[in-house]
Amino acid sequence: MRVLAAGDEFVGTGLLIEAVRAEVADAEFTRMSLPWPVEPFGPVANVHEASGTEDQVIEALGGAEVAVTQMAPFTKKVFAAAPELKMVSVSRGGPVNVDLAAATEAGVAVTFAPGRNAAAAAEFAIGLILAGMRRISTASAELLGGQWRGDYYAYANAGLELEGSTVGLVGYGAIGSRVAKVLQAFGARVLVSDPFADPAKIAADGAELVELDELLRRSPVVSLHARLTEQTKHLINAEKLALLPEGAVLVNSARGGLLDYAPLPDLLRSGRLGALALDVYDVEPPPADWPLRDAPNVIATPHLAGCSRQTAERAARIVAAEVGRYARGEKLLNVANPEALR
Repeated sequence: MRVLAAGDEFVGTGLLIEAVRAEVADAEFTRMSLPWPVEPFGPVANVHEASGTEDQVIEALGGAEVAVTQMAPFTKKVFAAAPELKMVSVSRGGPVNVDLAAATEAGVAVTFAPGRNAAAAAEFAIGLILAGMRRISTASAELLGGQWRGDYYAYANAGLELEGSTVGLVGYGAIGSRVAKVLQAFGARVLVSDPFADPAKIAADGAELVELDELLRRSPVVSLHARLTEQTKHLINAEKLALLPEGAVLVNSARGGLLDYAPLPDLLRSGRLGALALDVYDVEPPPADWPLRDAPNVIATPHLAGCSRQTAERAARIVAAEVGRYARGEKLLNVANPEALR
């Protein structure tokens, strides 16, 4: 079986090959290296968040029956030029770099890697929450810049503890549920808003399921973990932000589109919002004139929540396991287009 391993600077080509060889010892490989994340991803034809070009993928396929990748674009043009291709296994939580309709029409099964970065993203969200509540990154930057902020010890400026605090989680999937367990270990009370989550699981986990408005009113700390859909775009807008308690901490490490960024600078300057911790943005990277650059109490990281070495290794193992199932004629577990199998 010939396999195209199209790696990048995170889930590398060598990592993919090593994982697939552990599943299919006699696999033959063609190799492709993509420039992400050194070069930003972007749209290619009608797929999103891809790296490389259609022509590069077509040339690299070379008659491959299976492709494993994180970022390579698989478009209608690619499928039309690769009649031997039967499966594309994508090492990320959703195959946004694949035209699923074109794959299904071509009879190509597309698999993905749900939960690959759940541990990394949950830990990072906790870090952002703590940084926002205790001014960790802000105070560090000020100290390194020559300011000793002794006034942070004044009662009015003092940070908040997680123990005894209420934290609202918007979204309760693989990441949100992990965040809840860590928060409870700190002694926090956890509220959850998620219309698709299992109420029995939330209750069993010791959290409380509430409507979004109630969560926002009751939570001095809110962390977003929902999926971005047409229904959740700007889920947290000016109207919803107005429900937060005075001085609340808001964290978004999920998707930039969940949050309406326009009201945030004024809310921070007025103190209505106490701190804002972001890892995702409506435009990535933010432009030079981004209004939040000079707003107070902002923590901003460049979309790093899911980035850990273990995530890359886990992602490679997940896609390789699907290749192994395909090679053995077993049922695939994480198929984005099951119609292709029929």
